Amino acid sequence: MNRLWTAVSWLVAALVGIPIIVVAGALFAPESASWAHLRDTVLLDYVINTVALALAVGVLSAVIGVATAWVVATRDFPGRRILSWALVLPLAAPAYVVAYVYTDLLEFAGPVQSALRVATGWAAGDYWFPPIRSLTGAALVLSLVLYPYVYLLARTAFEVQAASLFEAARVLGARPRRAFFAVALPAARPVIAGGVALAMMETVADYGVVDYFGVSTFTTGIFRTWFALGDRAAALELAAWLFVLALLLVLAESAARRGRYSNPVARDVAAPLHALKGRRAAMATFGCSLPLVFGFVVPVVVLVRHAVAQGDPLLGHGFGGFVANSFTVAAAAAILATALAVGLAYSERLNAARPTRLAIRTATLGYALPGTVVAVGVLVPLALLDKTIARFLAGFGVDVGLILTGTTAALVFAYVARFLTVAYNACHGGMEKVHRNLDAAARTLGAAPRRVLTAVHFPLTRAAVASAGLLVFIDVMKELPATLILRPFNFETLATRVYRLASDERLAEASTAALAIVMVGVVPVVLLGLSAVRRRKDVE
Repeated sequence: MNRLWTAVSWLVAALVGIPIIVVAGALFAPESASWAHLRDTVLLDYVINTVALALAVGVLSAVIGVATAWVVATRDFPGRRILSWALVLPLAAPAYVVAYVYTDLLEFAGPVQSALRVATGWAAGDYWFPPIRSLTGAALVLSLVLYPYVYLLARTAFEVQAASLFEAARVLGARPRRAFFAVALPAARPVIAGGVALAMMETVADYGVVDYFGVSTFTTGIFRTWFALGDRAAALELAAWLFVLALLLVLAESAARRGRYSNPVARDVAAPLHALKGRRAAMATFGCSLPLVFGFVVPVVVLVRHAVAQGDPLLGHGFGGFVANSFTVAAAAAILATALAVGLAYSERLNAARPTRLAIRTATLGYALPGTVVAVGVLVPLALLDKTIARFLAGFGVDVGLILTGTTAALVFAYVARFLTVAYNACHGGMEKVHRNLDAAARTLGAAPRRVLTAVHFPLTRAAVASAGLLVFIDVMKELPATLILRPFNFETLATRVYRLASDERLAEASTAALAIVMVGVVPVVLLGLSAVRRRKDVE
């Protein structure tokens, strides 16, 4: 029976691994004339811009996330209880939505520069204003949205082990700055590296921000090559090199996480908070509020103002269709991904041998891949399969057209391949909390593995399974590049509606759909932040 569950894990890995195999195979394909032209003209720009953007976002996210995490985890100041969970809220706002908002605010005709000209009497050409549509602007916007990855992990590390070591160093006479950089920060390095790697992976995968800001990266290059040039082979080779870059990030993240996660003087209780007063308390509140204000509050306020003043002209007419499409594909992907994740997690529990672990690692590699790469990896084999079926049936005089390509089924499959990791991590974490003695007791009483899963594990892990489904649902709601490539004709989701309107400089009309995406994303993000707060209370 255990072999059957191992076979299930390999079957899932084989299906989900199709996009990876297709894209990786392009690295060994014969060189085409189009690829040679891209390599000689724009490939270096794609590499430099993608790497530079990822590094910039990684550094900025680390600075913001570590600084806020340390202050919230070790200091007591006005607003700390709210900020401790509210600092996670920027995760609810898709990066491309935040990019649209700040472009509207900071461009030449926007309210900021208009107010500056009115106040100073300057005219065009009399002053210099940093351009938001640039690689630097893209790095700032992405950092404001992605720093919570670092903040969440770093805060947990600081609250228990790192803060305890910091106190020990202080007792031995080390100054606060030296104790932080020499003791506390190195102790939290593995988890901080994990958060930075996640932020960099999301940056490499981004399409909406870099496309809107005119930054040439791998993702924009794939879209241009596929849709503007109509060269799928060259686009597939670009996707293959982007896959290599994403794989290098995964390997770097694994190497950076190596180290000790425990230490002999750490306690399983939260370190006491040091109360700040006066100017220091005000500075802590102000400093920790800045990322929240610029990463969430300002974008939401601008979207609400636009939605109230104008909003989507199809609201009350065709807007419900966008909502229905988004919820349909998100719900389908969430249910399917969660079901597969439960199967993978239980397979590993039954048989943690190397073949099973390898299958699970393969099946959960999709989250490290940009949505563009997954979409290309799905579309190429589906198009080939459609052509094969059409030729076969044409021999019988049957014209079926495209069966799989351009369908919601293909779209859902790409979502599952991309976000199965999210569901697996949640389900695996929940299942690990179930003591193995319960499995042994049920098996002793004659229950088969499937009965143990349904009667023992599922009731005890319902919260984790629900969280897995909710996280996948939110990720699918925000996903843009895979949806743009694979969606059926005339199939609009909230994400594509925002992209299409904002690309036409119609942010006021795009605000309704953008606000809907943000509000849906707020729910799990708030729960995530509150759960971290509860963990601190549990160890206090």
